[in-house]
Amino acid sequence: MRTSAMAAAALAFGMTLAHAGRSCEPKLPTATNVQRAMTLAERTAASLDASGAQVVVLGRIGQDLSKYGQRYSHLGFAYRDGAVWRVAHKLNNCGRAHAAVYRQGLGEFFLDDLHRFEAGVVVLAPAVQEKLLPVLQDNARLARLHTPAYSMVAYPWAETYQQSNQWAIETLAMSQEPAATTRERAQAWLKLQGYEPATLRLTSFTRLGARMTAANVAFDDHPNHKRFSDRIETVTVDSVFVWLQRSGLGAAPHVVH
Repeated sequence: MRTSAMAAAALAFGMTLAHAGRSCEPKLPTATNVQRAMTLAERTAASLDASGAQVVVLGRIGQDLSKYGQRYSHLGFAYRDGAVWRVAHKLNNCGRAHAAVYRQGLGEFFLDDLHRFEAGVVVLAPAVQEKLLPVLQDNARLARLHTPAYSMVAYPWAETYQQSNQWAIETLAMSQEPAATTRERAQAWLKLQGYEPATLRLTSFTRLGARMTAANVAFDDHPNHKRFSDRIETVTVDSVFVWLQRSGLGAAPHVVH
């Protein structure tokens, strides 16, 4: 299959069952869902081919986040590798406090118990693609700003934890700014470029329940005055899509079904 559906290479920690932006329920995919995932992968590959791009930001809907005002749950960088498309992204080992950076084919990217079979695509500006592509092709550079400690709601301007979408935009920053060789400097570049995280309204009861029942959720990196007023800021796919278009770093998002 030209999308290399089942091809994947782990860049760290070996190959284990990994998830991001999904429900983490232990269940096997149904034949219907496998077929729908492969169909979405084929249609996405066709859309990416038609775009003429070398690198795009690709979002998926692994779980229903509508109650938080969000559509997409997880993103990665899809990039052309010869005749096929690969996806570089960070995955959390389900329910654990650590994550790793992976490469997958489009099929495997969508073969993850999706809530909705839909892809969100942002074609990056040509100059951005040109600088980002070599980073995506290089294992060492791709993992340079990776922090294994993971929280689904990691604070965007801290370095204690790092969630999947946060790793992506920090890596994007590193590729565009030669001086952004640390997470602190990458975050400074993101601020200069006008990135604004999403604000989720989470009550103290919700935060306490999440912290007690999930190892991959932490709130202690958030400023107290925001955390205790139920304002949890974090990097979401939707906020990244809005920022890329507003800043001119990318085009308007389009949807593939």
